Amino acid sequence: MKKKYNILLISVLLLILSSCDYINKWNAQGSEKTPINSNPIARANDIYLYEEDLLGLVPEKSQENDSANIVGQYIDSWLKKQLMISRAAKEIQFDEADIERKVLDYRYALMAHDYEKYFINQNLDKEVSEEEIKTYYEEKFENFVLRQNIVRCLFSKIPKQAPQINTFRSQIRSFPKSDIEEIQSYCYRFAAKSSLETELWLNFDEVIANTPFANIQDRVSFLKNNSFIENADEEHYYYIRILDYKISNQVSPLEFVRDDIENILINKKKVELRKSLVDEIYKEAKDKNEFEIF
Repeated sequence: MKKKYNILLISVLLLILSSCDYINKWNAQGSEKTPINSNPIARANDIYLYEEDLLGLVPEKSQENDSANIVGQYIDSWLKKQLMISRAAKEIQFDEADIERKVLDYRYALMAHDYEKYFINQNLDKEVSEEEIKTYYEEKFENFVLRQNIVRCLFSKIPKQAPQINTFRSQIRSFPKSDIEEIQSYCYRFAAKSSLETELWLNFDEVIANTPFANIQDRVSFLKNNSFIENADEEHYYYIRILDYKISNQVSPLEFVRDDIENILINKKKVELRKSLVDEIYKEAKDKNEFEIF
């Protein structure tokens, strides 16, 4: 049965793909419209789904199996919606005029939304200066209170069979007096996992996840009293050199929220562009006397 269904879907798909130059011809029948010379591919009560209804549904470069899945999912979704509508019409007295208004409002909202997206994509300047980021951070710093403990640190997970582990341990523990390039070189060759960006702020919980440190209970106290921590399991040594930390409820450092601020400022530009578009269209239409209120 499933095989026959897949064959049907592929057949429908081939009909769709071969109809790229098809021009829809409609024959009005009361309030319903039925395509001329079209084969139905599904029915829900007295409502039919036709081949032409699926034109444009499948992306041109889709694989055959993907295309069949897209068509199958659409047909299944269409049937369920039609059956729901049929049940609703039997049990509820709808205000047809109100529904038509809502449909039109939704249609126009979609058209306006698509044009706004097009306008914004064509005109949005995504460049945000360092000065803009700093100014926003200084003005809104109270919005950037930390909800987690964060650290700047060197972290490494070293297999126990790695060579010269004691030398490496001494180097990472004594940083910044030791050479960061030597630490990075060793981790590049031997570490199972490492994080060695000295200016990067990280969520402390994420740093210690899946390590022997994950069971630390009082993490605030732990951070306040340790600058270097080490531990081991059966296969690895774990080293963390804590360079700086901020605890939850403190204001986040700028570097930790830089990307968030940049996204906020870009979204503000989008809002301003959208407003300028609406104002421009309204003013232009008013100047040209293209609308009036009676």
